[in-house]
Amino acid sequence: MNWRTLDSSDVLESALNDAQSKVVVFFKHSTSCPVSAAAKRRLEMEWEKYNADQEVYYLDLLANRSLSNQIAEKSGVTHQSPQLIVLKNGEVVYHSSHLSISAEKAAKYIQN
Repeated sequence: MNWRTLDSSDVLESALNDAQSKVVVFFKHSTSCPVSAAAKRRLEMEWEKYNADQEVYYLDLLANRSLSNQIAEKSGVTHQSPQLIVLKNGEVVYHSSHLSISAEKAAKYIQN
């Protein structure tokens, strides 16, 4: 899986700008939560099958919670953890949280 660390407002702004012309994916993860760990593990196992070339911005919520708040504010998607958000043409086209996160479901929005 091609993770890109989301650890600053500059990286977030760059990603949101990129989302105007390409698909951008955010994964918000709490490193202390077993549900988040399970969702991340399952996502990593499925991702290559459906979305091998798609980069994913990885947000460690314990280290960078304020960035999650910024994503919620700018996307209109209420904060959850774990959470997967797909943006395309500047709009949220898919989001899911907890054990509903699915690489296969996300692929429908990433590839179309």
